[in-house]
Amino acid sequence: MRYLHTMVRVSDIDASLRFYRDALGLELLSKRDYPQGRFTLVFLAAPGDSAAQVELTHNWDPEAYTGGRNFGHLAYAVPDIYAACQRLLDHGVTVLRPPRDGRMAFVRSPDGISIELLQEGAALASAEPWASMPNTGSW
Repeated sequence: MRYLHTMVRVSDIDASLRFYRDALGLELLSKRDYPQGRFTLVFLAAPGDSAAQVELTHNWDPEAYTGGRNFGHLAYAVPDIYAACQRLLDHGVTVLRPPRDGRMAFVRSPDGISIELLQEGAALASAEPWASMPNTGSW
């Protein structure tokens, strides 16, 4: 047995690509439309780690997706948690749980999927503005 991917339903494929690819930094592996089924599948992965994929499923007919918190979260190790969080902020993403400890942060996708970022290796030294940044909302 081997892990294949995690599927997340998304309501706006363009907004989701801006989040997962542009802001979070995942690489686009494939994107394919299925007109017969009226959906699009997009596969992404962290750079250099195509074995752990995220599948974004976009159903063309509008649906309301609720309960994103029930899903839990996706988690990614990053080489510099402060740089990762800054890149997300630069793309207009709110860091809900800042990396005050130099180790862990949480953000949410446009569809409310919680994303955990973990510092690879040892925690970084506490640094501003992160050390005094308060939590926002829930993650």
